[in-house]
Amino acid sequence: MTHHSRSVSSAARIPRSVYVLTGCVGVIGANSLGLGPIAPEVSRSLDADVSAVMLATAAFGFGAALSSLFLAPRIDRLGAYRMLRLAMLVLPLTLLSSALAVSVTMLIVSQWVAGMASGVAFPAIYTGAAAMAPPGLESKTIGLVMSGWMFSMVAGVSLSAIVADLTHWRFVYGILLVLSVGILVLLARLNLRDTVAASDTPSPLTALSLPGIRPLLLACGALLTAFYGVYSYLGDYFHSGLNQPISANGLITLFYAVGFGSGIIAGGLVNRIGIDRVLPAALFFVSIVYLMLGIFGGGLIAVLCLLVALGFGNYYGINLLIVRLTAIDREQRGTIMGLQTTVSNLAVFAGASIFGLIYSAGDFVAVAYTGMAFALVAALASKVRPKAR
Repeated sequence: MTHHSRSVSSAARIPRSVYVLTGCVGVIGANSLGLGPIAPEVSRSLDADVSAVMLATAAFGFGAALSSLFLAPRIDRLGAYRMLRLAMLVLPLTLLSSALAVSVTMLIVSQWVAGMASGVAFPAIYTGAAAMAPPGLESKTIGLVMSGWMFSMVAGVSLSAIVADLTHWRFVYGILLVLSVGILVLLARLNLRDTVAASDTPSPLTALSLPGIRPLLLACGALLTAFYGVYSYLGDYFHSGLNQPISANGLITLFYAVGFGSGIIAGGLVNRIGIDRVLPAALFFVSIVYLMLGIFGGGLIAVLCLLVALGFGNYYGINLLIVRLTAIDREQRGTIMGLQTTVSNLAVFAGASIFGLIYSAGDFVAVAYTGMAFALVAALASKVRPKAR
């Protein structure tokens, strides 16, 4: 009883600024995920193939990977909040450029710059969240920040398909532009104190020698390659394979968000069972979901139910991987999260590119089975333990 009271008291002290970080995740996430459901409409507007349009998502991931590798280490030296404000200054400009894109090339370049901004923003967000988290509540605090993905999926991505269907796809980026400016204003008004490293931090590649970091990064990369690869072409599969209207693509992220939110609600599962057991189990569960998606993907109801399960599994997989990574070395959190963001956004690039070849050469069933293979790699990698020094 005493332990329960202490937990509730600690939860009440989670800073309100965490919710602003949640908003940052929501806006950036909505942009990174928003193109998939509206890709068929964009392709018709710009007279290009869906695969060519989705190269903008690949460009976003590649730009984020570059900036998180070379710029994120500055988070440890300059401070997470300072770097986050700079990144959020750039994002509205890229959204404006995306809304005004008159060609696929312009859209690709705009999203590449947006990826550069997010490559700094995400590690800064997670570094700041880990730093402000009350002791023992790191998973809950990071989970609260990650709930921004629910906003991006429900209010951002789900509505984007409806907005594109009823008006025009350019309005989607216009709405995100307004939201990003609002978040920037809130972020500027926060009185957040940066914590910087006492000494110069090593290069990102040097940080790869930290015990236990490489298997966790491999797990991150494999898990997110599977997700972005399947997600990137699920919208087109809904439209061409399941004969659904563009507006129905919003159901993809809506049902996924329901599962993701269920994971947040059931967050106490980690404290009862432990990270070392929950993490590999969650990743193995995700691989089973992809297997079922390949088997039962011909039915709309089955796909929607499996998307709920996928969201539930991915919440625990992504959250706990970040918790374990930020616990490796507190002095190098920015550098570590920069590496995580680099790997994650290379996964965006790999997912959109590699799975695109599979989707073009085969069908969505092949895409789902490939996602299963990547998720299994993530589950196995998460079980690797660092050698004792």
